[in-house]
Amino acid sequence: MKEMMKNTGILLAITIVAGLVLGLVYQITKEPIAAQEAKAKQEACKEVFEDASSFEAVEIVSVDAAAWNDAGFAQENIDEVMSAADASGNVLGYVITVTTKEGYGGDIQFAIGIRMDGTMNGMSILSISETAGLGMKAEEVLKPQFADKNVEMFEYTKNGATSENQIDAISGATITTNAVTNGVNAGLYYFQTELKGGSENE
Repeated sequence: MKEMMKNTGILLAITIVAGLVLGLVYQITKEPIAAQEAKAKQEACKEVFEDASSFEAVEIVSVDAAAWNDAGFAQENIDEVMSAADASGNVLGYVITVTTKEGYGGDIQFAIGIRMDGTMNGMSILSISETAGLGMKAEEVLKPQFADKNVEMFEYTKNGATSENQIDAISGATITTNAVTNGVNAGLYYFQTELKGGSENE
């Protein structure tokens, strides 16, 4: 019994010390990690809105679930919205971070920049785990095709884009193409229904 109590005491002491060490490590690394995340966020915003001088978080408005699902975005989520302003504080547009759950290898998260007139500046892929050599080509194949387009919704094609709203699919990676296209469309839909006109900044 005495041996058991001794071992229990030792285990308890180890647990307490480990907990204190973990807590100390967390406190030490918390601020650097937060700073790194903030830096990455600013870099992503700058990538899709180069001419903006500052970015400010905007409260996400809860969209009507039925309308959102009817629009075909049951697997998409708006994670964050940032207003993009010039040096004088005039809002140029928004940076919208979207996660789509339709990827072949899991969730795909990216940021898109949209000007007040609806023109999409471009996109910055933040997280993707698609198949190497196929879906992972989203960065080089899909990303450039969205830049400087002003359309309500995009669609992808396997036969070569012939109109402004069409995106050439990645060869052999239709699922990835569909996921990214739906994610971009979700961001555009949110902009058109909740942000267009600058109501969020009044």
